[in-house]
Amino acid sequence: MTSKPNIPDYLLWEYDLTTFNYEKSYKVVIERILLMGSIEDWNEMLRCYPKEKIYETIEWTKQLAKREKDFARLFLQSDIIKSDAA
Repeated sequence: MTSKPNIPDYLLWEYDLTTFNYEKSYKVVIERILLMGSIEDWNEMLRCYPKEKIYETIEWTKQLAKREKDFARLFLQSDIIKSDAA
């Protein structure tokens, strides 16, 4: 992880963000961005986390249906996401 992601606090509303460990809890952060994040949040996710961790989280999460997981994988490969963030 390069640095703390600059994402809206509401994505992690139930956590104390002053003590939240963004590296240790990367699956929670990535999952929330996949579920509720904007394109800017997706770009921030790619800036802060390696694609391997993102794909690992896509497989791990129970919050996304197969169709949503397929979309997330496809979206990560699209030109909509900044290629320099990856």
